[in-house]
Amino acid sequence: MSHWTILAIVLGSLGLSPAISSAQSRSIKATSAQLETLYLNNDRSYSYNLVAANRGMIDRIVIPQGATIVGQYVPAKGGLRYVAEAVTYDRYSYRISASSLVLKDVKDPRDTSVGAIAEDAAIGAAGGIVLGEVFGDAGVGEILGGAAAGVLVGNVTADRVVVIDPNAPIILYNN
Repeated sequence: MSHWTILAIVLGSLGLSPAISSAQSRSIKATSAQLETLYLNNDRSYSYNLVAANRGMIDRIVIPQGATIVGQYVPAKGGLRYVAEAVTYDRYSYRISASSLVLKDVKDPRDTSVGAIAEDAAIGAAGGIVLGEVFGDAGVGEILGGAAAGVLVGNVTADRVVVIDPNAPIILYNN
C-alpha cells in the first residue's frame, strides 16, 4: 500500500475527502434552506435548495452535514416529491440522483384559518340576504343558512398545497 493510499484513507475517514469514505447510508436527512414556511401548489415544479442535516452518502458521494443540496419539488400523485440533482459544499460540487417520498398535500392552512372561515361565512350570509330579497323574505334563517353554506363551500374549495416547514426533515433516498 502506497503512502498516498494511506493518506487518502486517513483523510476520507476524517471526512476531508468526498470521494473516499466508509459511510454506508443510502439516504440522507435534509431540511429546507429557506427560513420561512413554504406553501407550494401540487401542480407545478419549484426550484429550492435543501441543507444536509447530517452526514450521509448518496450515489457514492459523501455529503457532509451543512452541505447544500440542489434540486426541485416536482408534482407527484398526492403532493410533491423533492428530486435532488447536485450537492455543493466548500469548493466541491457533485451531481447526484436522489429523491424523497411523496410530500403529502393538505388543505391550505391559510384558507382554513378563523379569518378565512369568517370571510367565507360573511360572503355566504350576504348571498343569503340577496337570495332572500329576490324571493321576498330576507329573514334570519336565510342569513344563517347562507353563512353556513359559505363556510362549507369555502372549506371544501380550499386549495391543496404542500407545506414545507423549514425545521421538518425531508429524507432523500438514492435513486
